[in-house]
Amino acid sequence: MPQAAATISGIQRMVLYETRARYFLVGTNQAQTKHRVLKIDRTEPKDLVIIDDKHVYNQQEVRELLGRLDLGNRTKIGQKGSSGLSRSLSAFGIVGFVRFLEGYYIVLITKRRKMADIGGHSIYKIEDTSMIYIPNDSVRVTHPDEARYVRIFQNVDLSSNFYFSYSYDLSHSLQYNLTLLQRPFELWSSPTSSTEEEVQKQRKHDSFDIFEDEGLPTQVVYGLQNEPYYKYVWNGKLLERVKDIVHHDWLMYIIHGFCGQSKLLIYGRPVHVTLIARRSSKFAGTRFLKRGANCEGDVANEVETEQIINDASVMSLTAGSYSSYVQVRGSVPLYWSQDISTMMPKPPIRLDQADPYAHVAALHFDQMLQRFGSPIIILNLVKKREKRKHEKILSEELYPAVLNLNQFLPPENCIDYIAWDMARYTKSKLCNVLDRLSMIAENVVKRTGFFSNHSDFYCHTIRPDDRWGDLGGHITASGRVQTGVLRTNCVDCLDRTNTAQFMVGKCALAYQLYALGMIDKPKLQFDTDCVRLFEELYEDHGDTLSLQYGGSQLVHRVKTYRKIAPWTQHSKDIMQTLSRYYSNAFSDADRQDAINLFLQVYQPSESKPHLWELPTDFYLHQKNSMALPQDRRSYTLWWSAGILSYLPVAYDEVACEDNMKKIQVKRVNRFEESIDIYTEFFKPYELTSFDDTFGIAMTNSAREFMPKTVGVDPSPFTVRKPEETGKSVLGNKSSKEETLLQRKTAASAPPPPSEEAISSTSEDDSEEDRDDDGSVSQRSTPIKLLTETGESTRTQEEIQQQLVKEPYGLNLAEFPAEKDLLIYQRFAHLGESQHRVKRTERINLANIICLEPVSCFPEDSIYGLSPPQVDRDSREEFESHVLMGQGQLRVLCRDDMLMYREYVKNRYM
Repeated sequence: MPQAAATISGIQRMVLYETRARYFLVGTNQAQTKHRVLKIDRTEPKDLVIIDDKHVYNQQEVRELLGRLDLGNRTKIGQKGSSGLSRSLSAFGIVGFVRFLEGYYIVLITKRRKMADIGGHSIYKIEDTSMIYIPNDSVRVTHPDEARYVRIFQNVDLSSNFYFSYSYDLSHSLQYNLTLLQRPFELWSSPTSSTEEEVQKQRKHDSFDIFEDEGLPTQVVYGLQNEPYYKYVWNGKLLERVKDIVHHDWLMYIIHGFCGQSKLLIYGRPVHVTLIARRSSKFAGTRFLKRGANCEGDVANEVETEQIINDASVMSLTAGSYSSYVQVRGSVPLYWSQDISTMMPKPPIRLDQADPYAHVAALHFDQMLQRFGSPIIILNLVKKREKRKHEKILSEELYPAVLNLNQFLPPENCIDYIAWDMARYTKSKLCNVLDRLSMIAENVVKRTGFFSNHSDFYCHTIRPDDRWGDLGGHITASGRVQTGVLRTNCVDCLDRTNTAQFMVGKCALAYQLYALGMIDKPKLQFDTDCVRLFEELYEDHGDTLSLQYGGSQLVHRVKTYRKIAPWTQHSKDIMQTLSRYYSNAFSDADRQDAINLFLQVYQPSESKPHLWELPTDFYLHQKNSMALPQDRRSYTLWWSAGILSYLPVAYDEVACEDNMKKIQVKRVNRFEESIDIYTEFFKPYELTSFDDTFGIAMTNSAREFMPKTVGVDPSPFTVRKPEETGKSVLGNKSSKEETLLQRKTAASAPPPPSEEAISSTSEDDSEEDRDDDGSVSQRSTPIKLLTETGESTRTQEEIQQQLVKEPYGLNLAEFPAEKDLLIYQRFAHLGESQHRVKRTERINLANIICLEPVSCFPEDSIYGLSPPQVDRDSREEFESHVLMGQGQLRVLCRDDMLMYREYVKNRYM
């Protein structure tokens, strides 16, 4: 049993009850065994008065409480009706409390949907919310502009890509969460005396231990409650008013971005591939209205993307095999913007403020060093050569800023700067974009390493790989830790950035699967089920982030840069470009106002101008424009105190005194519901339908991508042709007729000029690897449907043969060959002879067929079986079972006493 475990929220369902004077919010855990009550006063017109009942009720007690409240709020004794306690709605969590010009509102989550599962910890997506006005009508003071603020606030669609979890901290990475659990418990074994006394009193008050005098110790586990990373929390300001008033179980922090999970089946062994993107709530906004950085070092469109790979055959976070890799995207950390008043598709870039000492860049990279460690690697994808200076302005400012900051850092912790004009390489027919990105990705992953919660397997010793020994990161006793991060940017941080992040993620995925012992070398090829599944996840990830920031889906995808996209994709790209332009020109201003109001960057007041009256929100995000800073940071020692002493390890992950203050530790029994993730995940107290489980609905590589033909290698690492995959690489058409029609139209279109010669290769850029995999074609050739005579049409018979061949793997219309017929006749003859021959003597198969064992083991092979060895404990258990059946009881041991004690406590206490 682990020494530490994450605390599960004790409030996962809640019901809002209403009277004329109060709202009663009754929250319960998933098993509905523990209840808490929150009382919200409705008689205050503009103030929020909340009383948290500290008592934990059981089911009977909460029913009696509600009955008394109903009886006490009726106007006449014995009267039944709406004047008593009425049930308003059911919910799954509190988003927060918000006030505009009148009273407070409470925002509740009314619908949720499970999106991912990490070690038994469920991640949910908000599907619907309800916004309820708290004061009753008798005390409400109306304001004419209140309704407009409500509409602006509700423009932030909470049902679109907002996520939460009751037991997993989504604002931190898996590396942080598991590192927290792996720290030695002695760090928390000496709390203050007052805290220890309170814990002991609470334990004695909660339960009475009848075995206290027996001398049997209770198995203690440390339940951890960690403070979230508020940069990626989107409802932090909405909960700020009640954070110090209510119990922490009422607080539920949500993130904005993307979450997707797919199942990779490797010969039946499930491996979960999870992608989580956290969008920063600092300096958040839309495309042209939020560029560059603010005065605190927060940049626009900053998203932290984490890919988690785990062996799903073991559920536990501590006992299972988990691996993760983190990378970041974000705008160029300078003071720059674009003027959208000209209504141009590409407004000119302008530098708003001179920053000769790179002050804002220093603040930004200080945050990154504190969270990720070193090295920080910048991949700058903006254009270098332009007829008229546009994107080049940013590169000319960013590179000197990095040089200025590096001269004060130790050489081993310097910021690496990689500038590569990706757009120029894409236009060239002689250069391969993804090959170049593969080289960059290999160098980046080797420098930063990745996180793994276990040490190297024995298979890494049996099948060593040279690249595995060169891998960077920090190696610990329990595995390896990622140190540093890749920061990718272009101008918008959308299309080019997503493709670059996919290539880096693909390289990291190969190392992660190799660390889990799933593949024999850290290398993955395109056109395999594994990479197609990963590419689909990244395209959904890119589309979602692009819609949030740019107003449209991705314009250029991975297939575009591989140059295998169908000709119909060009028209879709034009439509996405027009959609993005329309959104930027007409709807981005309203979306920006909604984000500012939701994040409480702007708080309405009678003494301030209204949000829609402000000519710009520059002063809301640049705090130094409203007041002079009290202390100016050093231009040379630009990092925070204490960071350099722990590099390359991130300061946030070090068990220092400052970080320990952010953690609340509670000593609990190991069977306590608040840390029992097994009961939380499997819900043994509920009737669950197997077809409704999340694992069935999850994207499955065998179901979605593996070919349906017979005799195909089921390995997800086998290179397949585009027409062999279960899901067409050219589109998402599910119907076979639509797929055939699409292929016919693609065949009748003129072929692209010599794109096959420069199509993307999936191999890494080393000649040694090219020689090893020479037997497998690694070039992605377009589908050829033209006949040798140049005919562009196909007859109906050929189409029918194609339809027959797809499910069966061979054309049944063709007459079998003479050799195949002869084999079948022999097989039939043997079957007939088997029933006719009467065996009078025993046949010795050794004289007929020579059987040679193929296993290298002396025993337990497919031909020989050794008897199983039964250990002593199992024999004693069986003997006691037989004796008990005969009426003879053995003496109870210590484990039996512990088990019986837990039974008595759970049954009668």
